[in-house]
Amino acid sequence: MDFAKLVSDHGYLVTFLGALIEGETVLTLAGLAAHRGYLHLPVLIALASLGSCLGDQIYFLIGRRYGKRLIARFPRFEPPIRRVDALVVRYAGVAVIAVRFLYGLRTMGPIAIGASRMPWHIFALFNVAGAIAWSVIWLMGGFLIGELVHMLIGDVRHFEGWLFAGVAAAALALGAYFHLNRRAAVQPRRKRI
Repeated sequence: MDFAKLVSDHGYLVTFLGALIEGETVLTLAGLAAHRGYLHLPVLIALASLGSCLGDQIYFLIGRRYGKRLIARFPRFEPPIRRVDALVVRYAGVAVIAVRFLYGLRTMGPIAIGASRMPWHIFALFNVAGAIAWSVIWLMGGFLIGELVHMLIGDVRHFEGWLFAGVAAAALALGAYFHLNRRAAVQPRRKRI
């Protein structure tokens, strides 16, 4: 199977779906694909922004409808929800944009904001701004990785599959590192006797 054709045929749909559900890795790879010439960066920005905005609107509506019940049913979500709620009280617009950049709050943040009774139109306004910023940052990150590799190595055509796999593995490893550190911070420390 031709790697370039696979990316060109499915890259836009995967980017939209990846942005719909926490897709930093997908957007980074899409940015790299744009650098390689397989996808067009402006189209990626539009699709990623739309997917990200739509995903967070859905999460917000889930929080609006089921937020209190979700918190009661899943107590492990209470600490991140409390952090988001504190942000919402002090800095409403900034909180909507910030939660998409704070690891561990990308999904729970909009749910918590929905549960906080922030007006829908305020959330929607800042959600659009945040979705565009988030999409541009992650896509450009991937694009810049492509540029850096091109500057250091030159033509990567013969091993670009490995390049994409390496970027994906690095992103997944970084995500696992943050996930494990967050879990360790949330778990109560045992007293030594």
